[in-house]
Amino acid sequence: MLTLEETQLALARMVEALPEEIFIDLNGGVLLKDEIRLHPNRRADDLFILGEYYRDRIFGRYVVIYYGSLYRVFQHAPDEVFLRELEHVLKHELTHHLENRAGDRDLEIDDEIKLLHYHASHPLNYE
Repeated sequence: MLTLEETQLALARMVEALPEEIFIDLNGGVLLKDEIRLHPNRRADDLFILGEYYRDRIFGRYVVIYYGSLYRVFQHAPDEVFLRELEHVLKHELTHHLENRAGDRDLEIDDEIKLLHYHASHPLNYE
């Protein structure tokens, strides 16, 4: 499993390999945080937020990737799987950025549908 520092270096290489145009208006850049973030609408402690795209009037637009969440989900995976998932999360959040700039919500809607599927597979227990 990659350490936080190794993950930061890998993430920086991934960011540098992408076209500059992707980062227009992403004034806060891409941040890696060492925290575990659980989804607020989870039904159990099994729905982790791996990354988020933020649009803030004060801090601007930026992406946060949660190393702690990635670690929890992929701690037993080989490094190449972890790196592939890290890149997937990065590109997912950057897609949110690009769609936001274009006034599109397709990925946001897709994320909402995935949450509905999660809820369908985790019914509430009223006992």
